[in-house]
Amino acid sequence: MPPLRPVPPVPPPPPQPAGVLWALLPFLTFGFATPVTFLYAAAKRGSWNYGATAAGYGFGLAAVLAALDTGNVLLVALGTILLLTLWPVGTAHAFAVRRNVYPREAPRSHHNENAVEYAKYRRSLRADARAIAADDPALAHELRIGRPDVPRAYDDGGLVDVNHAPVEIVAALPGMTDELAERVVRHRDEHGTFVSVEEMAVDCDLPPTITPQLAEYTIFLP
Repeated sequence: MPPLRPVPPVPPPPPQPAGVLWALLPFLTFGFATPVTFLYAAAKRGSWNYGATAAGYGFGLAAVLAALDTGNVLLVALGTILLLTLWPVGTAHAFAVRRNVYPREAPRSHHNENAVEYAKYRRSLRADARAIAADDPALAHELRIGRPDVPRAYDDGGLVDVNHAPVEIVAALPGMTDELAERVVRHRDEHGTFVSVEEMAVDCDLPPTITPQLAEYTIFLP
């Protein structure tokens, strides 16, 4: 798999359709749905302020309906003016607070997603390489699994064959130091190869905290 490539910046996500429709309700209903619109916002966001706003628009709408129902020319005119005022004001107000009611989701980090997928891919390569080594050690040697120090075509996901890799490769393992790597290689040369990371840790007196890290990247071919 090729190395990670830079990912261009992610543009902000477009407005949510539900948020746009919510803000359009006062306009589409000539202002009559404005109280319900803000009552929904109050419930959605748990906001007393939106609840008070919904009550204010509700009283205003009730005043409009009462004035229109009187039959008095002056009151009907005033009610009509108030209705024509509440209609655009409620619409503008809804659009002004839309992003608070329907906040945009944070854009996903494609860099992180790419890194996670690549790490999972490398882990699967190590699992495949271990399966080959368990079934056919001779093939594993031929593929040079665990030997990043020699030319090879097979990608084992970063495994290190502690039983055969040189000291500088062992020293590059997670948690290892030059002193620990020299201790491991010296014990290997004097007493023979290891069969597991646990045996290596005990025989070479390695810090127990690094054993899980070593287990992820080591292999022990006969």
